[in-house]
Amino acid sequence: MDVLRTAVSALAFYDADEKNNDHDANVRKAIRLTSQIAMIVAAYDRIRKDKPLVEADRSLSHSGNFLLQLTGSKPSATAERALDIALILHADHELNASTFAARVTAATLSDMHSAITSAIGALKGPLHGGANEAVFRILETIDREKADPVEYVRNLLAQKKKVPGFGHRVYHTEDPRATHLRVMSRDLGRSSGQPQWYEMSEKIEQFVKAEKKLNANVDFYSASTYHLLGIDEDLFTPVFAVSRISGWAAHVIEQLDDNRLIRPRAEYLGPTYPNHYVAIGKR
Repeated sequence: MDVLRTAVSALAFYDADEKNNDHDANVRKAIRLTSQIAMIVAAYDRIRKDKPLVEADRSLSHSGNFLLQLTGSKPSATAERALDIALILHADHELNASTFAARVTAATLSDMHSAITSAIGALKGPLHGGANEAVFRILETIDREKADPVEYVRNLLAQKKKVPGFGHRVYHTEDPRATHLRVMSRDLGRSSGQPQWYEMSEKIEQFVKAEKKLNANVDFYSASTYHLLGIDEDLFTPVFAVSRISGWAAHVIEQLDDNRLIRPRAEYLGPTYPNHYVAIGKR
């Protein structure tokens, strides 16, 4: 996320529309950023692993190209479709923290790159992004230790620890995005010969729902889905940005098209002090 935040900010220097903040220019910037963010994430992963960069294949879709440039291999139709659906499901979700940060920046009539950099900075925080990483760490530990998924999670709850990937501030029934990701996790597991990730997830979901009356959210099944697509755990949040750039950019364009400065008010509730003046010499 540090790399992505810095690289997106620097891209403004190389954008032909940098100084142009009208609607058409912002649409062009949004399209470029949608492509660039995906390439940055893939290129960073290749570079840190000392692997050669992979050229894009114009015959592939956006999701297909991302997997190609990330893994070095042309993805299967199942994998390409799975990532495409995952990107669509994560594309926008009203005024979450990162989207609100982008709109606040845009509301000052700042530029698209500044607004998207603000969004990435907000997403970097563990209370916004990172939940699916925490989910996969649990799955990985269960798999490595050959533990029983239900007993492992039961022990977490007994220690008053939160199980990531459950509950949502907006959805009080099942997160509709989780409905689709559950199917993708199952299908990818079967097609790749690694069904254990879905099977563990399903057992945990059923237990938490029965025990805590909490439903799986978008982060729960995206963990196993991303892993089965060959995406490393520490790239899960950057991949969220690969998806959410379309939503962020749409919000920024809408804000700039009909702008009004976002300026919340605050009420002081702190201690009151004597309001009489004391001369400096007597203080």
